[in-house]
Amino acid sequence: MATRYEEPNRVARAANTVIRWLAELGISIAGTRALRVRGRKSGKVRAVVINLLTVDGVDYLVSPRGNTQWARNVRAAGVIEVGPRWRRRRARVSELDDAAKPAVLRRYLGRWYWQVKDYVGGLTPDSTDEQLLTGAPAIPVFVLEPAR
Repeated sequence: MATRYEEPNRVARAANTVIRWLAELGISIAGTRALRVRGRKSGKVRAVVINLLTVDGVDYLVSPRGNTQWARNVRAAGVIEVGPRWRRRRARVSELDDAAKPAVLRRYLGRWYWQVKDYVGGLTPDSTDEQLLTGAPAIPVFVLEPAR
């Protein structure tokens, strides 16, 4: 796992707080969802806003900024809650192998490139499979499965 992490600046953090608040109320902006995960160090539940990608009925979490705090927490917890406050659903998560990431990354970039273009290491929706494979280790991708 690559350790790249594009930390958001103050403006991005403030915007994410507002967008997360809206997502927790059930108001999605361009596919945003509220994600809640237990912190790996503090044990406190942490909330962030994410873009949930659904491909053929399977949900994926992509961390375009790299090995972020929320991605590390998801990896450690293995279980998350996603959705608005009154309709959250629990899901188990598993990390996708780098070899399987290009198809998901291409779909993710096709939908949200305008939003994440500065954080994905030069990748675009038109990047070749080879370029996507090269960038894959630096972009965590998780598959969601219903929690038992």
